[in-house]
Amino acid sequence: MVHSEQSLKPRIVHRNTSKSKGTQDTDSAKKDDVPKSRRWKVLLFVPALVCLLAVYLLSRRSGEEIFVGARDTVTKAVLEVPCSHDYDNEEFHACKPKRCARVVMDNLVADDDAKHLLGVAQKCLALGGSSGGASILDLHSGALSMGNSFVNIYRLMKSSKLRLLEEKDFKIYKKVKDQIHDAIAAEFEIPKNSLYLTKPTFFSRMNTKLPKTVHDEYWHPHVDKKTYGSFHYTSLLYLTTYGEDFTGGRFIFQDTDGNKTVEPKLGRLSFFTSGSENIHFVERLKDGVRYAITVSFTCDPSQAVPDPDSK
Repeated sequence: MVHSEQSLKPRIVHRNTSKSKGTQDTDSAKKDDVPKSRRWKVLLFVPALVCLLAVYLLSRRSGEEIFVGARDTVTKAVLEVPCSHDYDNEEFHACKPKRCARVVMDNLVADDDAKHLLGVAQKCLALGGSSGGASILDLHSGALSMGNSFVNIYRLMKSSKLRLLEEKDFKIYKKVKDQIHDAIAAEFEIPKNSLYLTKPTFFSRMNTKLPKTVHDEYWHPHVDKKTYGSFHYTSLLYLTTYGEDFTGGRFIFQDTDGNKTVEPKLGRLSFFTSGSENIHFVERLKDGVRYAITVSFTCDPSQAVPDPDSK
């Protein structure tokens, strides 16, 4: 949604400046009757008003724009951005972005599949969870947040004789991953066999607990290609909805001409090129719990990871 801006025009008031001497004397007397303290208040109020107006106009120019809201339903929304220089020396030419963009799709992943994956995240993270506000579950490596560190969920399940993960969980996970892979390859015109799943690919849970480690501070702007190294394309599948399950927690692209915001929604897929053209952060959560899956892809076959399976 793009907000139009009306120009502010001064109101011109015409006054009769011709006055008789008597009138001038009366006006002077009235002026002298105004207490000096009130005059100073007026003089101080005017520059303050000017400053507030300037701040307002600046915020209108460089403020936030909702790219896709939680109440919107889009088949595909695309916002193209100029590619950064991060790809200038890219050696994987078949996979190198020909164009850079942000894409949101609401109808790619079925609601039932998204709800199933939400259930996977909830039951597994209930077993562990960070002592701070951000927890992860990585089905590929088995990493599960536990306190201020991580444990291996497969070892934990084996030692506790728990059967949290079923064959169906992995089947739906792979199905959704393949749908995302195909969508990114088609949008950016990449041969599918040149685009590989990479790490970290993980479920995330955010709540309002105070951060305990640097990993809990998810609200700092960053670039995925620089943060993770192997990333060329990043995607997020949202498993809960902004305004219903939580507030805060929106995904914000940081641009010089004003931030562009994606509001999470159950089953919504958002993906983008991972370079400096897409610096971003997640708004700090205000209340509720936010679940999502980050699914990342690389052009480098040496950084590929296999699909997880039931163990």
